[in-house]
Amino acid sequence: MTRSGLQDTIAAIATAPGSAGVGIVRVSGPDALRVADDLFRGRRAPSRTPGGRFLFGHLTGEAGEILDEGLCLIFKGPRSYTGEDVAEFQTHGSPAVLARVLARTLELGARAARPGEFTLRAYLSGRLDLTQAEAVLNLIEAQTDAARRQATLGLTGALADRVKRVAANVTRTLAALQAMLDYPEEGVPDEDRAQPLAAAEHDLNDLLLTARAGQVATRGARLALIGRPNAGKSSLLNALVGFERSIVTPVAGTTRDYLEAGLELAGVPVTLVDTAGIRDTADAIEAAGVRQALNLAGAADLILALEDGSAPREPLPTTLDLGSGPRVIRVRTKADLPPAWTDPGALNVSAVTGDGLGALRESIRAALLGDAARGEAWLTTERQADAARRALNHIQAAAHAPDDLASYELEEALRALAELTGRDVQEDIVDAVFRNFCVGK
Repeated sequence: MTRSGLQDTIAAIATAPGSAGVGIVRVSGPDALRVADDLFRGRRAPSRTPGGRFLFGHLTGEAGEILDEGLCLIFKGPRSYTGEDVAEFQTHGSPAVLARVLARTLELGARAARPGEFTLRAYLSGRLDLTQAEAVLNLIEAQTDAARRQATLGLTGALADRVKRVAANVTRTLAALQAMLDYPEEGVPDEDRAQPLAAAEHDLNDLLLTARAGQVATRGARLALIGRPNAGKSSLLNALVGFERSIVTPVAGTTRDYLEAGLELAGVPVTLVDTAGIRDTADAIEAAGVRQALNLAGAADLILALEDGSAPREPLPTTLDLGSGPRVIRVRTKADLPPAWTDPGALNVSAVTGDGLGALRESIRAALLGDAARGEAWLTTERQADAARRALNHIQAAAHAPDDLASYELEEALRALAELTGRDVQEDIVDAVFRNFCVGK
């Protein structure tokens, strides 16, 4: 959808499906106020606010029959969410009432809004940039306080401000380069590009450090509990979620399929996956569970590799290549029992007494969020991270390139930064951003 698509008037139910005390039907576009005049009959003098006015009265059908009583809120463009004239009708939250009010707006000339079209219009009218529009969706979908906080920061423009600081240093360097190249006879001094480009590179590197944390806080993370039979996987899962979610017995091979449990850890929505014990087995069903455990480990954001600290140590099978990267936390379980071995690289945890659970939660937080868990706004989508990486690559290339090539690299860096905020972005990317919105937002 382009700016030419803003010539019509749209309407939608803006509240979630189901019954509620209050429901909202939203109308936006050039005919929104006419629709409100035809649909609403105010019984009291309008009250005014800095953003518009609101009235109490009746919503009526074509023949004048009363559909419901409620509030009508009027927002004149450009001082509205979409930047257009907007009318919102707050009614009782009955699905039947909302459906009838929406149908009446369509009878009066509005059309049904597409998913995300109200926020898309806010973006197209310049009320929001693309990072703020994505923050709206993140705020709607936020499952934890960390996700809410980041979405709120994005909505205030904090992320766009960080990008603008980078763009300012790049623009300063590009302007000096182009002046020198375009007017060599004027003796324009060759300004040192090292300092502003180093500042831009530093800021982008800091921003990219937040990409993983931002995406994890927004979409959540999957943690696979991996280990031999009776390593304490099910017990640890139960201890972390706070109730008996997984069956625990001393019989090896009890868990043959995987089991999931959701919780919030360190402000991140986490899905814990309890997997089958990994060992060589002739049992076809158990062997299938082992293969599934290996697949789950490969796809997880983080692996908790558990080993029974009270029994002689047996290395995990070579078919499970854990490596030593940040995706793995090694846990020595059953720390309440006499130790059979020690390992300074493993966390000592007891699911029985709770010892070590706090340290484990902190390790999970550090592994998922890293050093990015500060107050500044994060990159929260792969689209944003990709644009930031491309900008960084062009800036690094420009730092050591000949003047004419450096100028080209800096132009490409600015283009990538503009794409990040949505000031210069292809229409198909815009469509992809708004495709996941709900109708009415």
